[in-house]
Formats: sequence, structure tokens, C-alpha cells
Amino acid sequence: MEALPTREQALEILHEHTKSDSLRKHAYGVEAVMKAFAEKHGDDARKFSLVGLLHDFDYEMYPNAPDHPLKGSEILRARNFPEEIVYAIQCHADYVGNERRSLMDKAIFALDELTGFIVACTLVKPSKSLSEIEPKSVRKKLKDKAFARSVHREDIYKGAEQLGVELDELIIFVAQALKPVATEIGINP
Repeated sequence: MEALPTREQALEILHEHTKSDSLRKHAYGVEAVMKAFAEKHGDDARKFSLVGLLHDFDYEMYPNAPDHPLKGSEILRARNFPEEIVYAIQCHADYVGNERRSLMDKAIFALDELTGFIVACTLVKPSKSLSEIEPKSVRKKLKDKAFARSVHREDIYKGAEQLGVELDELIIFVAQALKPVATEIGINP
């Protein structure tokens, strides 16, 4: 079995290639949600965490599809990341066309956009608190195309479907999973 890189090694890569504070915060949020998802399903939390942390690390350098995430994949391979992690990272971008085979592949696709959207929903609350997040209000915001317009709504719906989880359940899960890193990513628990 291939040795997994450490979180510290992954953070070095993230910080080397990602200068934007907001993109780094997104990475920390998706990392936390992926870790919680793996733990809930008895899977490898370290692998899921690495995928969450690094899924967008190359975005600032290569913002256009398919360079992101394919150019980043080359960087990770050159640094001896296991192919399973590289493949899962590619799975978060629907346009790459990878079949989502593992739970990790499906989770990064389902949780990436939803995590960003829930953070955006939280930031417009007066308290900026995850405790105020409710599925009904998140679903209402999903219908408002002007709100968080860069979020791919179709990916959120398709991701929940591929995981076989009701969207409301996934919204509650993500909001809970973000609480341990809330302060770090600029919101309240």
C-alpha cells in the first residue's frame, strides 16, 4: 500500500499554489466535511481529508477547464500522491468525465459545491452562524440564481443523488461538519 502524504505536506502544496484567503478557507471547509463524511461511513478519514484539502489547490494557476484539475493532477503525481487521491480530486470536476467509482469519488463531487454554498448562506445570516442553517432556507437560496452565482446547482443535486442521500440530510450534515472549523473559515459555529 502506498504511504499517504501527511496533512503538513498537503498544506505545503496548498499554500505554495493557493494565495487567496477565500480559496484556502474553502479548502479547509471541504477538508473538514470530507473527514466527517469518511468517519460517518467508517472509511479512511485521512484520504478523504487530503482530497478535500487539495481539490482546488491548482485553481488559481489553472482556472480553466480542463486544466483545473488535470494540471494539478500532474503536480500531485510528481510528488508521489497515491493515484486513488489524484483520481478522486479529478472526480470533483464533472467535465473531466471520470466515473465516480468509490465513496470518496462521489463524496468530493457531492460535498465540494454544497460546502461552498452553505458557507455563503451562513455569511448572509445576521449571526453568521451555522446554527441558523436550515434545509428549507438553503433550498430557497439554491433557486435564487443571483445568489452565489458561481456555485453549480446541478452538481449539488446530482451529487446528493449519486450518494443516495436526501439533499436536506446532506445540508444538515455539512452544516454540522463545518462547526469544528467555523472560526478558521470565517463563520460562527
